[in-house]
Order: sequence, then C-alpha cells, then structure tokens
Amino acid sequence: MQEILDTVLSFGGWSLFALAIIVGLLLDLLGLFGNWIILAAMVIAWIATGFEHFGWIGIGGMIAFAIIGEVLEFLAAGYGAKKFGGSKGSMPAALVGCIGGAILGSPIFPIVGTLIGACIGAFVGAALWEYIKHEKETGDALWTGLGAAVGKVAGLFVKTAAGFAMLLVAVFTY
Repeated sequence: MQEILDTVLSFGGWSLFALAIIVGLLLDLLGLFGNWIILAAMVIAWIATGFEHFGWIGIGGMIAFAIIGEVLEFLAAGYGAKKFGGSKGSMPAALVGCIGGAILGSPIFPIVGTLIGACIGAFVGAALWEYIKHEKETGDALWTGLGAAVGKVAGLFVKTAAGFAMLLVAVFTY
C-alpha cells in the first residue's frame, strides 16, 4: 500500500512541477514573472527530493538566468528605441512608458492588457520624447517609438529564452 501511495505522490508532484514550468514559460511570453515560477518549482523539487537533484550550482545557475532574463527584458525597449534613431533620452522614456502602459493596460484587460499596454507605452514614451524634447519630425519620432515597441517584444522572447536556459541547467544538474 505504501508503494502505491509513494507512486501516486511522486506522479502528482512531478505533474505539478511540469505544470509550473509550462505556466512559467507562458507568463514569460506575457512579460510577467514566469522565470521566478520556474525557479520556485525547481527549488521545491530540490527540497522535496531531499536535495538529491539540481544542487547549489544548478539553483545558482537558474537564479542567474532568471535575473539576466529580467534585466534584458527591462532594457530591450530602450535599446530598440536607440537602434531606431532615438536619442539617449528616448531609452528611459521608453522604459517609463513601458511601465506606465503596463499599469494602465492591466485593469482594462488583465494579463494581455499588461503586455499590450507595455508595448504601447514604450512606443508612446519614446515617440513623445523624440517629438517634444528633440522636435523630430512626426515620422522620425514614430519610427523611434516603433523601435521601442519592437524592442519590448524582443525582450519578451529573450526572457522566455532565459526560461528555457533555466530548464537546460535543470536537465544537466538533475
């Protein structure tokens, strides 16, 4: 009887683990805290297995990838604005717009509104900065705003890639 119970608990635990990984990767694509969900699942599995799997090096590597993913996602909108002809000021303007847009978009349509709001906010922040502060032509300012929005989307993919890198660390340290 104990053997059956152990099997059921093991299957249930690893099923929840897999679900947490999938949810984490989907949250990454929405610009949310997916890598931290993945990390939490790994730490719980590490503890639940009596510290048998992953180890300190694996957990440390996963923490590093989670932080790298967050930082790169955060900076991507500003980098995109800069690459599309924006001034130095367009980078922080895109970041501020990104945060403001995410906050304003969240209540309108939770989760997806956060993502769309962040992209629109990055666009508006960078474009307005260039148009008002540097008196750029409308087309040039909008081009910079497009770069910020494209950078934000690219940042989401980079963050998701960091989540997959965390999974690779988990596979190699299991």
